[in-house]
Amino acid sequence: MRYPFLRYPGFRMKAVTLSYDDGVIYDKKLIEIMSAHGLKGTFNINGGLFASRPGERRMTAEEAIALYTSTGNEVAVHGYRHLSLAEVDSAMAVNDVLTDRIALEKLLGIPVKGMAYANGSYSDTVAEILKTCGIVYSRTTVSTEKFDIPTDWLRLPATCHHGNPRLMELAKQFIEAPQGRYYWSHTPQLFYLWGHSYEFNDNDNWHIIEEFASYVGGRDNVWYATNMEIYNYVKAYEALQFAADGSFVYNPGAQDVFINYIGREFLIPSGKVVSLQ
Repeated sequence: MRYPFLRYPGFRMKAVTLSYDDGVIYDKKLIEIMSAHGLKGTFNINGGLFASRPGERRMTAEEAIALYTSTGNEVAVHGYRHLSLAEVDSAMAVNDVLTDRIALEKLLGIPVKGMAYANGSYSDTVAEILKTCGIVYSRTTVSTEKFDIPTDWLRLPATCHHGNPRLMELAKQFIEAPQGRYYWSHTPQLFYLWGHSYEFNDNDNWHIIEEFASYVGGRDNVWYATNMEIYNYVKAYEALQFAADGSFVYNPGAQDVFINYIGREFLIPSGKVVSLQ
């Protein structure tokens, strides 16, 4: 699906999101860097592996939740015990996902419906299990080196891991890509970066994320969002109901949607019908 009419909020053509795993103390420094440049992302947490006291490699539940929620980032499921879901039986997989979701929801007080596969382990059976558990998207460890909007949300690939030697080459390709004046010439793009913040500490290479954030961040023509914000927005676009002759469109959802229809920009407010003539 090419999403020819979709535009991100503010009629933007580009979006950036990050996805980092495990809830370790190095997320604090990572989020400082992200926030300094306006970046947002999703942090995938194991509800059964929080530290028992501050100062350990993993954060306590209180530290983690305070950090992510105070900075506008998303918390998502990563398995209660970080199990490789494709390698365990279905009952154990269900329990690991659902127990983590329930634990995180109790801490956050909001639904948690996003996820990243622990160890990148998934299968068709696991994807069906996620549907049963109410998960709507789950990130794999697959890197495409592309900027496509996802279509298979339960097998969600990334653009690349931050350790990819082509990271800045891809970032420049993404930022410098033409906007496309006409609706048919270009569709919106998404740069999706993933990793673990402890890798920056263990490899002493914080400069990688600092350079990336400095380069892609702080741009008026880029939407910086969490994984769930992007998922919800794309689904709101998909829910738009166009008249058969293209003369108007109805937005049945709770979120405003921006579109470019036949070369003209329209804001489609929640619950409204908008003429496209």
